[in-house]
Amino acid sequence: MDENQQPAPRWVEIEFDCLPLRTVQRLDVPLDASPRFEAFVLRVKQAIQEHGVMNTYYLHNARCTFHFTNDPNRGMVQFKFEGTVFTDSTDTSTISCHLDVQPDGETCDWLNEAVVRWLAESVRHALVVEFDRYIQAGDLSKTQQRLEQIQAESDAAEGFLGMYL
Repeated sequence: MDENQQPAPRWVEIEFDCLPLRTVQRLDVPLDASPRFEAFVLRVKQAIQEHGVMNTYYLHNARCTFHFTNDPNRGMVQFKFEGTVFTDSTDTSTISCHLDVQPDGETCDWLNEAVVRWLAESVRHALVVEFDRYIQAGDLSKTQQRLEQIQAESDAAEGFLGMYL
């Protein structure tokens, strides 16, 4: 980009907290947990039961905002979402995601129900692109080293690693 060009506007903004499911050590709910934290633990537990822990990431505190005009007070639609992202066996590319997507605000008075459904589906597609960017921003050499260590441990244990790695 030359010095006269301005950065391209971000038409889609995505933010999330990411929990690699392989890092989850315990699935029991602490006795003093708030109802909100208890519900979160149970959702993570369900994600592990449904999808396993290898190459899976649980996203929470997540939002996706679409901008349809250059004025945030007109033409913005926001969704909150939570769910699991799946990567390839080397953790270098996003394969798909399983998300619960809910509308969370808008400044777009021309919305209709069909458009909201289409945008909710678009959150999933936008997240796959953004999660690839998230992966690329990380230290891929550390990921590769971790995968090699897991493979070595698996080989040493004759292919059995256990559930919580």
